[in-house]
Amino acid sequence: MSRALPKYNKRRVGLAGGAAAVALTGAVIAGTALAGESSEGGGPDARTLAGPGTISCPDVASRLPAIPASAQDEVTRNLAQLDQQVAEANKRLVDTVGQGGPNFVQNAILGPLEDKRTATVNRIATAIGRTADRPAGLDSLATCSLDAQGDPAAPGQEETGGAEPSAPPTEDAGAGGGDAGAGQGGDTSGVGAISCPDVAPQLPAIPASAQDEVTRNLAQLDQQVAEANKRLVDTVGQGGPNFVQNAILGPLEDKRTATVNRIATAIGRTADRPAGLDSLAACTLTK
Repeated sequence: MSRALPKYNKRRVGLAGGAAAVALTGAVIAGTALAGESSEGGGPDARTLAGPGTISCPDVASRLPAIPASAQDEVTRNLAQLDQQVAEANKRLVDTVGQGGPNFVQNAILGPLEDKRTATVNRIATAIGRTADRPAGLDSLATCSLDAQGDPAAPGQEETGGAEPSAPPTEDAGAGGGDAGAGQGGDTSGVGAISCPDVAPQLPAIPASAQDEVTRNLAQLDQQVAEANKRLVDTVGQGGPNFVQNAILGPLEDKRTATVNRIATAIGRTADRPAGLDSLAACTLTK
């Protein structure tokens, strides 16, 4: 039996056909307000008057199926987390005006926000999937865009209900069977290298039906570390003392969390779902 979510953040929640179809408006939070304003008309069309612009994200709640009662609290928590993530990203947008190069907003704000949202929507899907059909395709709602109104130098990125911005170029790390030492071919830049726990040896026997998906995601872990090491070199001298943690290591952990959750889900479809893989997501910087 599904039950409706409690009201929060001035969002409207309703029941449709007896199922808890949550009707949150688009997650658009004005950079100047930080706490955010709902665009009550339905689409994420809020605009900030501040120069940095506004981050707009696709609505997740309205895309969810009926939510089992046992998952209701966890889903509610994670929906609120999605709001908080956008609020924090908009705050960072204001706080870092003028920092970095032309790709700073994508690399240090929008990219990390997408990683956080990916991990969060995966937690929502997992919570629902424990007692009902796991909703598919929520990852497609993770990407947000910047409405750079007031900044004529920025490309037009008007939000039209979740249109995805162009993805930043990625580093080809090559497919591999695990991520031991991924992206760590030796530090030749003097900035250090990122080291991450190896996931592959911690996995149980992998069912044949999950092998391709697991292999694909292990390769993705390699690529993520390679991209983070490249970003480490490309952003030398940017930001304050916490820049590496906030703009590189933190987002990398979010991205790895989402990936190891996909691995666990793939195995769990036909065998026992491996537990504790999230503990392998955090990485460190070695000098």
